[in-house]
Amino acid sequence: MTASRFFLGLATGLAAGAATALFSAPQSGQKFRSTMKSTSSEWKEYLNELKEKVNGVKESFNQLTEEAKSQLPEAVEGLKASLETWTESTAPAKEHLQLEIMAIQNAIEELQNTISKDKKEKNVDKPKSEKVDDDTQSA
Repeated sequence: MTASRFFLGLATGLAAGAATALFSAPQSGQKFRSTMKSTSSEWKEYLNELKEKVNGVKESFNQLTEEAKSQLPEAVEGLKASLETWTESTAPAKEHLQLEIMAIQNAIEELQNTISKDKKEKNVDKPKSEKVDDDTQSA
């Protein structure tokens, strides 16, 4: 809905309401005309003030839109630069953590190999009767 259509509807509604109120009130012709003049001039004044306020809001909105259009690319570039700087500054820590993770994984594999070797060696050293007992206990 455009502002002009809104004001046209508002003015029509106000005029119809004012006319209904004035025509339904019992008054003399001269008093009716003077009331009509003062009421219409008041409404004209009110509509002009309203129109000025709407134009002011419209201007402010347009100005805000223009400022946002000019500031948005700068903000996006700033965010990109910040992200790039952060990525570069955290790269050494990331590499260090990856090396630590690899070292931990290698240590786990070595422990698993050592444990499985120890189990095999213990089973080889035991007499056959103890191996059977171990197998039945673990089951």
